[in-house]
Amino acid sequence: MQLYMRPKSPFWQCACSVGGKQLRTSTKEESLARAKDVARDWYLGLLGKYQAGELKTGTTFRKASEYFLNEYEIITEGERNADYVASHGMRLRVHLLPFFGDKVVTEITPGLVQEYRVHRMTSRKDPKTCEPLRDPKTGEPLRDPKTNRILKDHRTGVAKRPSRTTLHHEIITLRHVLKAANRHGWLPYLPDLSAPYKTSGKISHRAWFSPEEYKALYAATRERAKNPIKERWRKECEDLHDYVLFMVNTGLRPDEAGRIEFRDVAIVTDEATGERILEIEVRGKRGVGYCKSMPGAVLPFQRVVKRYALQPKDRVFGLPQRELINKILEDLDLKFDREGNRRTAYSLRHTYISMRLMEGADIYQVAKNCRTSVEMIEKYYASHIKNMIDASAINVRRSAPSLKTKSATRRPTNLNS
Repeated sequence: MQLYMRPKSPFWQCACSVGGKQLRTSTKEESLARAKDVARDWYLGLLGKYQAGELKTGTTFRKASEYFLNEYEIITEGERNADYVASHGMRLRVHLLPFFGDKVVTEITPGLVQEYRVHRMTSRKDPKTCEPLRDPKTGEPLRDPKTNRILKDHRTGVAKRPSRTTLHHEIITLRHVLKAANRHGWLPYLPDLSAPYKTSGKISHRAWFSPEEYKALYAATRERAKNPIKERWRKECEDLHDYVLFMVNTGLRPDEAGRIEFRDVAIVTDEATGERILEIEVRGKRGVGYCKSMPGAVLPFQRVVKRYALQPKDRVFGLPQRELINKILEDLDLKFDREGNRRTAYSLRHTYISMRLMEGADIYQVAKNCRTSVEMIEKYYASHIKNMIDASAINVRRSAPSLKTKSATRRPTNLNS
């Protein structure tokens, strides 16, 4: 045990070696006699922890997360969406740091990660009553730290546990931090973060509108555009009707449609069909891509351009009118599909892809036009389209076997000839 003082500090410092590691701390005492007592107690406490196997040394998860956030924000600047970059910090602050923050990165094992999954699944509700957990001081239900809402399932009304996707995103953020620790030499290897007891996930289709539901939707938006509840809302209602038609005839993502400017769209005549379509220069999560629309997207686009006298740098639609879309879907009882999936503006893109497949479009061309992969379309769209199943290739019957002809009589071979 050594006691020493640093320049410009009135307090005594102490240092010792335990388990081959040199440790230092401040006694926070200016008196040498009191500093000796504090240093002795500190050393005996460290020795007891070392003998019990509780003394862990190394970089904490909190420090590794700070390095990761600094690196990630600088390296991905301009390449990843700013909201996506900020979401990693939100997951760390709200969920990961309260659980892993003070642990050394070498302590994070597959077993500890599994404990975190169990903690997230059960921390928002009482396991006996399935009711929301309540604040012991106020008696009020605990609320989401981001939205200040009580998380409840819309079907059962009980406290809602995080979805599979939400938990998956949190594990991705955890993996990013551990990779940063590994790059800096604080973690010798990455632990296995895969979920045990996990079978292949159920293939569930994305929420979309069937042809009958889509007809009911655009009929309702058309009627709302002709007869708005209030006259001052006429333009908004007309915009929504054109937005629905435009989205189902282009297959754009809502964020891509929100970024489209007038100069990004051109009305052309398709050489193959002779029909007028839109050629759109799309900017979204996949960078810059191109989209060729259905003929039905031309007229809604022209109406919007005429309504606002758009200039080349003006945005065509902007953000979708979420409240108005939800109100119409609720009036039509179309907000949720049969499996309970919530329909949003994104469902219009899913409708475009599903209808193109139902009409027999080439799956590779659809994927290319929608700036996605064939694998994603086969997994989430083609699996529930009945037109993708060829009945003639399935309902095959083997023809009745013909009568066997009598085999010719074999003559014995004369070996002496």
